[in-house]
Amino acid sequence: MYVSSPIPHKKARIEIIPLIDIMFFLLASFMMVSLSQVHMKGVKVNLPSGVSGETQTKREYLSVSVDKDGHYFFDKDEVGDDELLNRLRRVHGSAPDAKVFLRGDRESAHLNVAHALEIIRASGYYKVSFEIRSESLKGVPGPR
Repeated sequence: MYVSSPIPHKKARIEIIPLIDIMFFLLASFMMVSLSQVHMKGVKVNLPSGVSGETQTKREYLSVSVDKDGHYFFDKDEVGDDELLNRLRRVHGSAPDAKVFLRGDRESAHLNVAHALEIIRASGYYKVSFEIRSESLKGVPGPR
């Protein structure tokens, strides 16, 4: 004798509609996150001062500076375009992993700083840090 169960027997089903809803939600979330990251990667225009800069150690580093008149300085020595390129190439031969810090005066033309960056890249250095003044040190006279 066959006795049926009082509980109705249903087959298991996988619902696709909630799965599609979750996938659209995840897609929209990832799109919003990726769009917001584009804005965070932008370079700040006001380079002379910054609030959230990382302090880096300056053990083995090179300093290239541009003053407001467009003169270039390697460490503290004033040099021309060709001399700057030659010095950077000499140092690159002995220390290719040295850090290069580019300092631009607040009143210098952007063209002069960009030209100094081109000279640094022509010498073989491709990782260049822009040195800025921290907002916490505002009002403290900087080195000249």
